[in-house]
Amino acid sequence: MSPFIGEILGTMILIIFGGGVVANVNLQDSKAQGGGWIVVALGWGLGVTMAVYAAGQVSGAHINPAVTLGLAAIGDFPWSDVPSYITAQMIGAFLGGCIVYFHFLPHFRKEDDKALKLAVFSTDPAIPHTFSNFLSEFIGTAMLLIGLLAIGSNEFTEGLNPFIVGFLIVAIGLSLGGTTGYAINPARDLGPRLAHFFLPIPGKGDSNWQYAWIPVVGPAAGGMYGAVFYQAVTEANYSTLFWIWTVAVAVLLVGLYQIGDKLQETVKANSEAKN
Repeated sequence: MSPFIGEILGTMILIIFGGGVVANVNLQDSKAQGGGWIVVALGWGLGVTMAVYAAGQVSGAHINPAVTLGLAAIGDFPWSDVPSYITAQMIGAFLGGCIVYFHFLPHFRKEDDKALKLAVFSTDPAIPHTFSNFLSEFIGTAMLLIGLLAIGSNEFTEGLNPFIVGFLIVAIGLSLGGTTGYAINPARDLGPRLAHFFLPIPGKGDSNWQYAWIPVVGPAAGGMYGAVFYQAVTEANYSTLFWIWTVAVAVLLVGLYQIGDKLQETVKANSEAKN
């Protein structure tokens, strides 16, 4: 199996388990309906664990463009391989979203809530606020990369690493996930969101494209900066590159803070106009 196929398989497994647990606890007449946030966090964590077991020996099981970009940013992964990895992750996430839909097809037909149907595929904020939502995804993904690099610097019993990585995902979900649904993975959000857009889901609403850039750009930026930050701190090497990244992130966040409210007002006005 090639690394390209490995990333497709791993990301597809991630979405089958992750999107599946969201469908399981939310969709009408599921036996797990009402299972709650802890069940969702455990489902996503174990989904990552299974995905890493499936693809880890083949591709390194990035299963996340933010991980691929983060490792490339610190020189641990070749930039020339980044496009193929991200393409594979997007394909896997799209396929995973489609499989979840067909698995829960009768429940999608019985569910009337358009937002719950979309939630199976992609994230949305508890309180829409451009700056805060972006910052939540940035911080969550930075912690993901810091955690992954910290795990990688330790030795565990052979075969245990995927479980530790899964627990990291659970920790992020339980501690930081309530604000935006913790996409922390551009493919995890955009791939299934595209599946929602194209699939003939009965009674679905729109795919919330006005929000879709946040769980893509936020994790990508957070992943790269988290990796750069961890490397700088652990090696005590605050290079020019580190300060360039830091200044760039600061400018980005300040800019979003300044225009965030205006963007939110525009989105709200557009939404009211449609209604």
